[in-house]
Amino acid sequence: MITETDAKRILVQNFKFDALKMKKLDDFVKNLLIYNKKRNLIAKSTENVVWVRHILDSAQLIKFIDDIECTGIADLGSGGGFPGIILAVYYQNYNFHVELFEKSPLKSAFLSNITKKLGLKCKVICGDVNSLKVQSNYIVCRAFRKIPYILNISRENCVKKHKIIIMKGKNAQQEINKASQMKNYEYRLENSITDNNSKIIILNAE
Repeated sequence: MITETDAKRILVQNFKFDALKMKKLDDFVKNLLIYNKKRNLIAKSTENVVWVRHILDSAQLIKFIDDIECTGIADLGSGGGFPGIILAVYYQNYNFHVELFEKSPLKSAFLSNITKKLGLKCKVICGDVNSLKVQSNYIVCRAFRKIPYILNISRENCVKKHKIIIMKGKNAQQEINKASQMKNYEYRLENSITDNNSKIIILNAE
């Protein structure tokens, strides 16, 4: 079982979050928990394990992003800012932006407010991603939609060559098996570091 102390140590030692980035994550968590009392951004049951369940869980995607080839990161269905805000904190000094797509006006308002407070290079886009163009070449999704829905966005709304990183639970392989479009994609499955049952699907879209 990973504790909050463990999670912070892993963020610093394994993922190289420096003191300023850790301060921003801390400020983010404080604001998130205050806002969560009024609005449901994260499940109340996960408030006590936010550093493991949400922060570290999101940060592990850094392992699968090539910062040299990355032109931008699009977080589909960003919700409370996972994984988008965590990636924006980490990549704040890089020459690409993180876009947060969120159709809920209430959640989008929270995201806009927190990105300003933290001074992040983020663009919050309030709207249905189905009717929007995605210019980033890295697409990330956490607790978003089923694979066929995501692949449809990949095909219809994204730049031609991109990578998709999807965070899924224990049924990841079953979902892959059911998605007929998967045969058109090269993909691999990685284990989550925060949950033995969860998987991360990495797809290449040509």
